[in-house]
Amino acid sequence: MKMRSILGALVIASLPVMPVWAAEMTPEEIKKLVDEAVEKRLQEHERREGPREQKEGPAGEGTQPGIGSLPEVARERRTEQQPALSFGSTGSGRLVYAKPFVSSPKAIVGGYMDLSYHVYSKPVIPTGYGTGTTNGFDQIRFVPFIYADITEHVKFASEIEIEHGIRANSGENEISLEFAHIDYLVQERLNLRAGILLIPLGKFNLLHDSPLNDLTDRPLVSRLVIPTTMSETGAGLYGTFYPGRTGKLDYEVYVTTGPCGYVQDGSPRVSEEKGTLNSRQRKCFSEDGFDINNGKAVSGRLAYSPMLGVEVGGSGYFGNQSPTSYNPLSIYAVDWTLQKGPFELIGEAAWAYARGNSRAIPGNTIGFAPGSLLTGISGNSGSGIPPQRSSGFYIQGNYHFMPAFLTKLSPKRFGEGSTFTAVFRYDRVNTNLDDSNGTGGWGNLQQFSFGLNYRPIEDAVFKISYQYMPMAFNEVTEQRIHNNALVMSVATYF
Repeated sequence: MKMRSILGALVIASLPVMPVWAAEMTPEEIKKLVDEAVEKRLQEHERREGPREQKEGPAGEGTQPGIGSLPEVARERRTEQQPALSFGSTGSGRLVYAKPFVSSPKAIVGGYMDLSYHVYSKPVIPTGYGTGTTNGFDQIRFVPFIYADITEHVKFASEIEIEHGIRANSGENEISLEFAHIDYLVQERLNLRAGILLIPLGKFNLLHDSPLNDLTDRPLVSRLVIPTTMSETGAGLYGTFYPGRTGKLDYEVYVTTGPCGYVQDGSPRVSEEKGTLNSRQRKCFSEDGFDINNGKAVSGRLAYSPMLGVEVGGSGYFGNQSPTSYNPLSIYAVDWTLQKGPFELIGEAAWAYARGNSRAIPGNTIGFAPGSLLTGISGNSGSGIPPQRSSGFYIQGNYHFMPAFLTKLSPKRFGEGSTFTAVFRYDRVNTNLDDSNGTGGWGNLQQFSFGLNYRPIEDAVFKISYQYMPMAFNEVTEQRIHNNALVMSVATYF
């Protein structure tokens, strides 16, 4: 109403400068002219500034949930307010749109995807027919994110991971919630978090997105000793302190469901071939991923940054992995990040101990008395004893650069925000430190990676790398081999 009055006054004020025939108009004609001019100006104003404001006062029937015209769900910003949805709301077919985020959207949808192409010198890529191939494409991950600010103090974050999505009938595709949690922010030093949580075990488990990483394949230690991506249902605390003038201390600590270390027949899931990968909660046979025992796991990470560009972190995880006895799985890790100009030095080391993993547990059906040594199980080296201890590390150096001649050649493609990165990484892992037969075992692995990638912007990357594997494992033939590979991939946030 205020806007209409202002525009009406401006139109009336302009009448004296109109042509002479305006003076011969009747009052009714003048009122009609003013109304038409005001309406035209209001329409122009709405096109520039958005819809006109709603009248103040109680909401009428047309604003009740499920009543009135269908909302424009895709509109970026809304100013209309609707009454809260409740069982007192009326309507039927339109109630599906009567959600608070329709009238007042809060969520942001994003994500990332990647595509890789591997060429090995030996046929190590399983086909499902008992044979292997040397090369192949794989759209490994398509990962939507949904984030939202519910209030100033309540936040929501989630990640839906779709791995090998095209393999719908092979059993290898995986669709799951990587994490989905609600945060209640108390203060910077103390905040609450509950839901499906990323376990703060090493830094890579927290920052593992394909567009972030400068090499296509994840480090061996982050796949076989720390079972990335590792997430469990639970709750806990996180926060940040600032000791000293330039120091920063971050922490996370959670209580969660715990690992699942045994198959239904009592055989261990921690193996030399897969390390701790199959002991994650998401791999468990328990219905709906519930606890397999009355215990809970405890995990936490403490990261200290004395100055910008330097961070050292220590983390740990401890939980019972047996449904019928006390056979805990403990994993400890240290990680480091050093940045100086265009140079980066990052890495991680981890140690895992699956206590009692080499012995039968009560309730097993594989023919061994509880507590006796398990032998003759396929998939284990040496005497056939399932491993209890494993360890590994990686160290990676990155150098970021942009040749000046490329910037001059094409400033749009190689200008500000784009960069090349030269990468070297050394991986070393042993998933069976209990093997003492001198052969080294399947799990004694070593890999050298040399890579180069190009980022047109920070959020998208094209990668190429060469892997030399003097000690590798062939899943198809179940043998230790020498191998090498050429790996190419593309990844981007969206």
